[in-house]
Amino acid sequence: MTTVGDIMTKNVTTLSPSHDLTHADDIMNKGRLRHLPVVVENKVVGLITHRDLLRAQIETLARVLAMKKVEGRALSEVLATLGRVPTTADLLLIGPGVWAIMGLGLSLAWLVRPLGPERFLDFAGMWQCSWRFNTALGFVAIQGFPEEYRAILSIAIGLAVPVANILAVAGLSRGNGLSFGQMVKQILLNPFFLASFSGITLSILGLRPPDLVLAPVERLSQAALPVAMIAIGAALRLEALARLDLFTLAINVIRLGILPAVTFAVTGVLGVEEDYRTVLVIFAALPSAAAAHVLASVFGADREAVATLIAQTMFIGCFTLPVWLMVLG
Repeated sequence: MTTVGDIMTKNVTTLSPSHDLTHADDIMNKGRLRHLPVVVENKVVGLITHRDLLRAQIETLARVLAMKKVEGRALSEVLATLGRVPTTADLLLIGPGVWAIMGLGLSLAWLVRPLGPERFLDFAGMWQCSWRFNTALGFVAIQGFPEEYRAILSIAIGLAVPVANILAVAGLSRGNGLSFGQMVKQILLNPFFLASFSGITLSILGLRPPDLVLAPVERLSQAALPVAMIAIGAALRLEALARLDLFTLAINVIRLGILPAVTFAVTGVLGVEEDYRTVLVIFAALPSAAAAHVLASVFGADREAVATLIAQTMFIGCFTLPVWLMVLG
């Protein structure tokens, strides 16, 4: 009788858990193999298949495409901030206003740190969701208001994005053990930071790039909002709500409830003009940025946990944001 031992492959090629995927792919292609055992100290601890590699490559490609989408949205933010020269009131009220909102979100989320992931890098990936905001949804929400409000929102975003990304990169860099120099490099190469900082600087100086330069950029930016809305729709995963725990619930309450409520109350007490007050409350009520999970993935944080939290803020925000718009009239 023929046995398994008679027909099995001998002298099997193996991998260790520390091998990178490129090495595994090379071995499979050269040996025309579809399965490789993973061995530690002569003990099989797992199996990697050709399908596993394909799935990993698709996920990597998705992250690259997501970064390209981020860059496209960043281009639209440059153009948005070029739409109006910021006044002194814009800089003295909107700037500190959005920074204070983000600072409050950051501080409150830090208080619930004991409820979050034990590893600081994973916490930092989710922590950023308490102050980052969905730019595309902000521009959609402001469409029902006068054009002047949209101009103010564009300035608010231009002033908020650099700070939001500096805070996010700083937290993730600390969790990843990067040096100060490496952290600064990550900040300066961040497409959101570069785009918003360039846009707001040109606006303050009253400068506008030549039409020859703006023409192709404007075409790219016109597609940014529809693509972002498609991404928002794709992020509306009902199953994400089933994964709510105390920590993610706290982040959602802070991001979608406490921040806009405090902003509405404080701006009312201070007698802030209606246009500025409306923009600040809408800014405070926005769900978290859809691209936050991309940055988390770049630094090696738990991307799936961040993506789930973003989906939760997006889904719940679809109900809370209209409520705040009704409150604002």
